Amino acid sequence: MKSFYNAEKISDNVWWVGAVDWSVRNFHGYLTERGTTYNAFLIIDEKVTLVDTVKAGFFNEMMERISTVIDPEKIDYIISNHAEPDHSGVLTDAIAAIKPEKVFASAMGAKTLKAYYGLDVDVASAPLSLGQGTLSFVETKMLHWPDSMISFYDRDGLLFSQDAFGQHLAGSKLWADEYDQSILEYEMIKYYANIINAQSSKILALLDSLPSLNLDIKAIAPDHGPLFRKDFDKVFAAYRRYAEQKPQKRAAVVFCTMWHATEKLARAFADGVRYAGVEVEMIDLAASERSAVMTAVAKSGLIAFGAPTMNNQVFPAMADVLTYVKGLKPVNKIGFAFGSCGWSGEGAKQITAELEAMKFDLPIPFIQSKYMPTDEELNKAFAAGETLAEKLKTVTE
Repeated sequence: MKSFYNAEKISDNVWWVGAVDWSVRNFHGYLTERGTTYNAFLIIDEKVTLVDTVKAGFFNEMMERISTVIDPEKIDYIISNHAEPDHSGVLTDAIAAIKPEKVFASAMGAKTLKAYYGLDVDVASAPLSLGQGTLSFVETKMLHWPDSMISFYDRDGLLFSQDAFGQHLAGSKLWADEYDQSILEYEMIKYYANIINAQSSKILALLDSLPSLNLDIKAIAPDHGPLFRKDFDKVFAAYRRYAEQKPQKRAAVVFCTMWHATEKLARAFADGVRYAGVEVEMIDLAASERSAVMTAVAKSGLIAFGAPTMNNQVFPAMADVLTYVKGLKPVNKIGFAFGSCGWSGEGAKQITAELEAMKFDLPIPFIQSKYMPTDEELNKAFAAGETLAEKLKTVTE
């Protein structure tokens, strides 16, 4: 009987045997409008090796793909590059079905798999001979979990990069060059901004160390999204650009509103930015969510946050977004706070405190209107947008 799910050959000795999740729309708080993939890879060598597994619910899909290449019980080793459940969710099932000689993970990965599933696995340290080729391992702690590592199969030049260089992007094509590049670039920076950004210094250290590893890379195989078979310098350059977080000549205005007062200030500020000749994006939290905000933050050198006050606190939607952005540690940002209130007026003050804690540059004090902004307050918001856009231009040109 012909299998419904088929493996795809990606090099002379390596097959993609992962799963495509077309319908997932939320990935631990990250909106995945285009779904995702859980990539797993089968190396056919003297020691047959499975690199990573898939999320719970996709076990049969992975096993069917493997079965189109080889009897799964002929797999000798399983490599767990990352213990997060989207990669290890079927690991116990896979071990039971495959009965491998050994399962390898990083030192922290072994501890994590023990904590999650009660598994005892071997630590991948020295290069692992598979017969004709060798798998080598590099620990990449906190990229983005303590257990993270990447592995390299020298026979075919495959870099299994785990969560690095990935995108949440489901599709019927396997290779990045087969996709609309504007979509790929957006999903790549969105993924970086929402998953990797907090560890940017470690990304730079990894990129700096790659030349010394002398890897003859023929393909980059991340655990999510399409794989790369060319233009590796562009991939590494994009990650270096994301990690350096140099100010970009672009602005974002993030706001929530109850009775349109804060929205009026947001529009006035955005128009001031536009008038100064800087591209600006407005994000209404009633229509967007936190991962869209963080993507805009990563792409912008100037970010304004505005919200009403409710029950002596900043509006809850803004509190959520600020907490999320703060955890991802953006740097080199010009910031601005604004808002509206009826009587107590804590909202804009609390936004300012959060931006100060994130070390945003705040050249202008916050603006806050009572009930509905006056023409004078709207003019002040416009002027603030214009002034901060001009300041942004001085640090980006």
